[in-house]
Parts: sequence; structure tokens; C-alpha cells
Amino acid sequence: MRRHAAAFWLIAAASLAGCSALDPYPAPPLPAPQGAAAAPRVAICYNRLTTSLPEIQAQAQQECSPGTVAEPVDTDWYLQNCPLLLPARATFACAKR
Repeated sequence: MRRHAAAFWLIAAASLAGCSALDPYPAPPLPAPQGAAAAPRVAICYNRLTTSLPEIQAQAQQECSPGTVAEPVDTDWYLQNCPLLLPARATFACAKR
């Protein structure tokens, strides 16, 4: 019985790894703390095991307006913001160049 359960989970994990379930995507950002510069903010949900920091930075840059640069602000792991398979949310400020 254990063999069947192990095989099931192995197949399920391989299936998830092969699809877009682990691709990072935009999410609502953390609000700016009081007194912080009033720059637009973007956030990306991602999985640290499947996505590199440069990939997250590049996706955040795509979400920012032209003429701005995505600067990392914070990362949180609250599951109400991002799903279980992509538990990290990186927030970026879109600062003028």
C-alpha cells in the first residue's frame, strides 16, 4: 500500500513540475509603510525552489511602468496572499530612473 501512495505522490509532483502551476505571477503588493516614498508598488507570487531571484526581478520590471525600475522592498509568506505552491510574495517599488 505504501508503494502505491509513494508512486501516486511522485507522479503528482512530476505533473505539477511540468505545468504552469509553479510559474510566478503578479499579485496585490504590500501597502507602503507610513512615511515611505509614494512610488507605485508591484508584487510577484513565486516558489523559491523553482524560480530564481533574477526571474522574479524581471517579471516585476515588466509590471512596472516604462521609465521606472523595480526595486525590491519586502518578501512575505502569508498564504492568504499567494497559494500553497507559490508561498512567497516579493514586493517591489517602481522607482523613477
